[in-house]
Amino acid sequence: MRISTKGRYSLEALLYMALLPSGEYCSTRTIAEHTGISDGYLEQLFIPLRKTGLIRGIRGPQGGYLLGKDPGEITAGDILRSVEGPLEPVSCVNSMSCPVEASCISRHTWSELYQGISDCVNSITLADLVEAYYAMDKLEYAI
Repeated sequence: MRISTKGRYSLEALLYMALLPSGEYCSTRTIAEHTGISDGYLEQLFIPLRKTGLIRGIRGPQGGYLLGKDPGEITAGDILRSVEGPLEPVSCVNSMSCPVEASCISRHTWSELYQGISDCVNSITLADLVEAYYAMDKLEYAI
């Protein structure tokens, strides 16, 4: 399974927003300046993120975007599913109409893989990523 730039950039943009003081709005232009993601692409990514309630937007000169929920309540899985769609490695994993389900020898493998991916991305919150970001800042490197 491959996560596209939609998923990677959405996660990065929301992490940037989670690093801001609580309740602070920011524009896509500001996010673009700090992340290197184009402003136009962020606008496209924010459409499904708004629809799923992960971010909120306010129009106008003092407007912008902010997280729709507390960073501890937003998982990497929520973000990825918002912009990527279902995370199943093959379409038949959650299908109830697979014509060869009873005799499929690989379905168990795909189901296990899907469960592992889901468990992983659902266990990582934006708050975890913020904590990891600040911990990275404190690391000292020695050769």
